[in-house]
Amino acid sequence: MTSSAPSMSRPGTVTQELPAAWRSGIAFVAVGSAAIVVGGLVAAVTRPTGFDEGPWVAAFLVLVGGVAQILVGGGQAALVADAPSRATLSVELATWNLACAATVIGTLIASPPLTTLGGVALIASLVVFLAALLKHGARPGWVRTVYVAVVGFVLLSTPVGLVLAWVRHG
Repeated sequence: MTSSAPSMSRPGTVTQELPAAWRSGIAFVAVGSAAIVVGGLVAAVTRPTGFDEGPWVAAFLVLVGGVAQILVGGGQAALVADAPSRATLSVELATWNLACAATVIGTLIASPPLTTLGGVALIASLVVFLAALLKHGARPGWVRTVYVAVVGFVLLSTPVGLVLAWVRHG
């Protein structure tokens, strides 16, 4: 009797049996999941420690560092016909997460220029994601529509967040 379920008898077998495009999303899902957990931990310590920026940091980590990263990185993996190159994936992952780090640090030290750098890096990351989607043949359908809507939402909300950072700390 043969089974189509992935074998888990050897380390790495499950991911090796996934299509290359799907494997390309694993890092985004892993890092995004970690950001959600860290955001939850920040939320848990915010009130007892009097961490004034805690609610904002927690929300940013969960929503942008976590959920949006999973949707954009994982969505790309679900949509492309061929996986982007390792270099493209590395640029996407690095720019997204450096953008998140710069934004959080810029907020914590009340530095709108650093927060702006983070916003610009996030926009650059989204441009790379969209270019990869076009280059690697996105499948049509509702998933693509949702993907483009998520990317568009993050693109449009980034300048709004930057204006708020300058108003608050500028």
